[in-house]
Amino acid sequence: MSNIRGRFSKPADKLAAQYTASLPFDRRLYRQDIVGSIAHVKMLAKQDIITQDEAQAIIGGLEAIRGEIEKGKFKFASEQEDIHMAIESRLIEKVGEVGRKLHTARSRNDQVALDMRLFMKEAISDTFTGIRGLQKALLDLAEANKGVVMPGYTHLQVAQPILLAHHLLAYFEMLQRDYERFSDCLKRVFVMPLGSGALAGVAYEVDREFLAKELGFSRVSQNSLDVVADRDFILEYEAAASICMMHLSRLAEEIVLWSSAEFGFIELDDAYATGSSIMPQKKNPDVAELARGKTGRVYGNLMALLTTMKGLPLAYNRDMQEDKEGLFDTVDTLESTLAVFAGMIKTVKVNGDNARIALERGYVLATDVADYLVKKGAAFRTAHEIVGKLVNYAAGKGKTLAGLDMKEYKKFSTLFGADVRSITIETSLAARDVVGGTAPRQVKKALAVAWRIIGK
Repeated sequence: MSNIRGRFSKPADKLAAQYTASLPFDRRLYRQDIVGSIAHVKMLAKQDIITQDEAQAIIGGLEAIRGEIEKGKFKFASEQEDIHMAIESRLIEKVGEVGRKLHTARSRNDQVALDMRLFMKEAISDTFTGIRGLQKALLDLAEANKGVVMPGYTHLQVAQPILLAHHLLAYFEMLQRDYERFSDCLKRVFVMPLGSGALAGVAYEVDREFLAKELGFSRVSQNSLDVVADRDFILEYEAAASICMMHLSRLAEEIVLWSSAEFGFIELDDAYATGSSIMPQKKNPDVAELARGKTGRVYGNLMALLTTMKGLPLAYNRDMQEDKEGLFDTVDTLESTLAVFAGMIKTVKVNGDNARIALERGYVLATDVADYLVKKGAAFRTAHEIVGKLVNYAAGKGKTLAGLDMKEYKKFSTLFGADVRSITIETSLAARDVVGGTAPRQVKKALAVAWRIIGK
């Protein structure tokens, strides 16, 4: 709350100034602010609103300030409330009175909107990189373990045999939808707000199309009120990030389960696990657990901004300053989680023998036996009931289905023949030879498609 000279007769209260200041967190927008200001100055000169010499002086000053910030030589003064005023004040110090012309035909409202959109463009690009990195790690792990069979689960109960590669490809698909959501969000980020002023447009002959081209936007905004008050593009990113983190949290949960002694399907690399302070045998999946925890804070950032925006009249309100800290936290959390998961997945060791043993615990071929009866002429519901009784009988005897003799099978249906014993894990997998199924032939095709999607 700077109380810019003119309207006010006394400075802001010190505590109020500290309370309203955003410089401690929006200073990370310095690159976007300088890029936007340079484009704005070029446009002002092009339109003869300022001279070319004035433009060159301002641009030179802005580039020098960027260098100061990147070299750690810039003093972020506490009396400057935000990054925009900090840069402008330093510019005036460096180039003199001409620096005061920078803000011609511009408001902090459209300036902030521009900076946030430029930031979002970079954030989404980095998110794309993170998603692709994790997708590649999943595909590499799937390729390296194409023959590994594991139980598929529903209700966390052993259900049917599947290939591990098929399971990993499910997460590839989730991440691909995430990628597409961020791509769609980017379309609405690519809107250039400069020229909207505080809320009503500007009283200068600005060239907004020039600015859009200079800054890499696909179009200019069509309503000045809307674009300075719009934070939909941030909400979209945070919503997409929340869904993506939910997917990562589900993967994290499976990593926690699979790495436990009870499952033992995988072993995490020491670099992605921690020990116990008192139990020397422990190898804790802390990275995966933290990802589950961090998912909640990303959800919270989305809900916080939705709540902030829900009651705001047009146009800009200071409440909207609350968009930044949550967004920055979401971007940092998502990007770091994607990166650390890619590293973790790359180093995972798969124990295929333990996964195979787990298949023997839950009558995993029961559905195949029911399908066998259907092919012999039984109605599916009848076959389902027969096999349910058969499993109950086998469990009572402490036997597997393969451990039953033919007399025992025949007690439940005369349709059973010796060929029922030909039902195996391999035949079960091969039978699911439909697009999207777990049959080895289909999984091989799906892997090839996935590699093409990520450009390999």
